[in-house]
Amino acid sequence: MVRSAQHEPLTTQYEDRYWTDTPGICGIDEAGRGPLAGPVVAAAVVFPRFYRPEGILRQLNDSKILAPSLRASLADAVKEASLDFGISVIDNLTIDRMNILQATMLAMNKAVLCLDKRPDYLMVDGNRFRPDLPIPFETFVKGDSRVFSIAAASVLAKTERDRIMKTYAEEYPLYGFDKHFGYPTKAHVAAIEKYGRCPLHRKSFRLKALGE
Repeated sequence: MVRSAQHEPLTTQYEDRYWTDTPGICGIDEAGRGPLAGPVVAAAVVFPRFYRPEGILRQLNDSKILAPSLRASLADAVKEASLDFGISVIDNLTIDRMNILQATMLAMNKAVLCLDKRPDYLMVDGNRFRPDLPIPFETFVKGDSRVFSIAAASVLAKTERDRIMKTYAEEYPLYGFDKHFGYPTKAHVAAIEKYGRCPLHRKSFRLKALGE
């Protein structure tokens, strides 16, 4: 279920713990670990030191609970307000070759590498992370609903992945990628059962519904 802004505004309380001594705080999150098709996308976001949310960014939260129209507006606002941001996309072929966990770690690290300047500290959604660069980090379970910078990364990753899947829907209209974005809905599973997998499907993801 999505909602618009009926939640407590996120603050930069977690970032404030470090900003006095550590100026470059980077939030990191991903979108697309669970789908049967398409890429996994990660984003990294750095806000100005001692930033305080203003305007629409006071409605920022975990991208999964936000209405699509609000999420899109927030993505624009994040890009405008942030000091720096990076987005990386890891395709389904790489996911099949590496496995989804390794591909997710790769996406997160590449998002950091897309930044103009190396950050001083990473705040990462989830309970595990393996950095490629010697940057100190902290993981946050459900960080996308707790940590402002992670929520911002969540919104960028989700909106970019949705945009990609909508373009794929035009190329492969039989699967409804613009509706379920590759997640294992009943309609998506039924389409796979009827038409088979397309080149965007993750072959390493098996479906019990299809006897796999």
